[in-house]
Amino acid sequence: MTSTQILLLIAAYFGVLILISYFTGKDDSNDVFFKAKKESPWYVVAFGMVGASLSGVTFISVPGLIQGQQFAYMQGVFGFFVGYLIVLLVLLPLYYRLNVTSIYQYLEQRFGKVSYKTGAFFFLLSRVTGASFRLFLVALAMQYVVFESLGVPFSVTVVISILLIWLYTNRGGIKTIVWTDTLQTLAMLTSVVVAIVLIVNKLDWSLSEVFQKEAFKAKSQLFFFDDANSKIYFWKYFIGGIFITIAMTGLDQDMMQKNLTCKNPKEAKKNMLSMSILLVLVNVIFLSLGALLFIYSEQFGVTIPVVDGVTRNDLLFPEIAMNQGLGKGLAITFIIGLIAAAYSSADSALTALTTSFSVDFLNIEKLPLEQQKPLRKKVHIGVSILLIIVVIIFNQLEGSVVSNLFKFATFTYGPLLGLFAFGLLTKRSINDKYAWFIGLASIKLTYLITSLPESIIGQYQFHWEILPLNGLITFIGLWIISKRS
Repeated sequence: MTSTQILLLIAAYFGVLILISYFTGKDDSNDVFFKAKKESPWYVVAFGMVGASLSGVTFISVPGLIQGQQFAYMQGVFGFFVGYLIVLLVLLPLYYRLNVTSIYQYLEQRFGKVSYKTGAFFFLLSRVTGASFRLFLVALAMQYVVFESLGVPFSVTVVISILLIWLYTNRGGIKTIVWTDTLQTLAMLTSVVVAIVLIVNKLDWSLSEVFQKEAFKAKSQLFFFDDANSKIYFWKYFIGGIFITIAMTGLDQDMMQKNLTCKNPKEAKKNMLSMSILLVLVNVIFLSLGALLFIYSEQFGVTIPVVDGVTRNDLLFPEIAMNQGLGKGLAITFIIGLIAAAYSSADSALTALTTSFSVDFLNIEKLPLEQQKPLRKKVHIGVSILLIIVVIIFNQLEGSVVSNLFKFATFTYGPLLGLFAFGLLTKRSINDKYAWFIGLASIKLTYLITSLPESIIGQYQFHWEILPLNGLITFIGLWIISKRS
């Protein structure tokens, strides 16, 4: 495809998103922007949340994990499923019972204002970096596929991306996101299925025999129990996956804001259960694509792209989709899927960050009605600018984006995990004014533990278990400053 054709395709896709935002944003009140008036159909939320959970990380980076981990990532996905069940049974009923706009309002009711602000701060830190990582990854792929040849700097690509997100989320907020996420999930899955079918045909295989081929088996080992020191050891991935989901979904305003747009707790539970099952199946599909991409590259001599001297497994999918003669059908669906991946998580993050900052720090719900909407719109613009700055900074990082994302998240979500766990599992009160100190100290202590030299920890490699470790340290710190109620 030519650059002009790709740009026209992008313009058409955004035309559809803006059309959706037109119909969903006719009422641009804060009640619609923050809660969608609690009128979202649960099945629409469930399907859309699959795309939001996947995002650019799964679309681009997870297939790239095959090279070093085979199917080990699925061990974490099984943990995700268990984590979703815990969120469904414990946290969803709590949020509906309290009727909160921001889930961190629970911390104020349980501990006090400082704990509330501390939790909201760690969400803002976590989501700004998480959304920026995801957006960076897809912006990098878009740069590689189209904008580089046009001489457009990466920073301009990022600005355009965020501007388009702002354009279609500005009025309808979470109500618009619920429906655009559905479109974006469909676009991503269509792209992956088309890629699998075309690659299998090129390899002269049939879909029914893919899992029986020795080349595929050699790249699809699922369970790793042999080396407890390894990052891909089963229990590290599985247990870490449970806590990743509890923290990055159940304690995350971005993800829970969608759930809270359902009509009642019963429908929200249907949404969560359906989404968790779908997510397991979809990750199998993405990892299968990853295995097929590397098999294809080996058989047909496709070189893994190198950017600024760094080998980017993340870019093997766009390289094969766009430059290896598999047809315009794959190129078109890949571009649409790539755009969907970029915006399925970034748009909801922008809305959630706007919600959290407006509610948790500016107390927007306590202001006169005539002041609320203008303030929300200013915050929306401010958060957009912040995301632009952070994504451009991330362009200086090296290494796998998916690894960087989850590694950072294990530190920033730890205090949230500890705060909520202490509130739910104990009846003790804390000296609220020290909550922020406990959160920061737990991150510092966790970092020091994970940075211990080999002379102390041997060949042990920390992975997702950093998150429950961080949460446990926070929990212990809160116990130290607590007293019986």
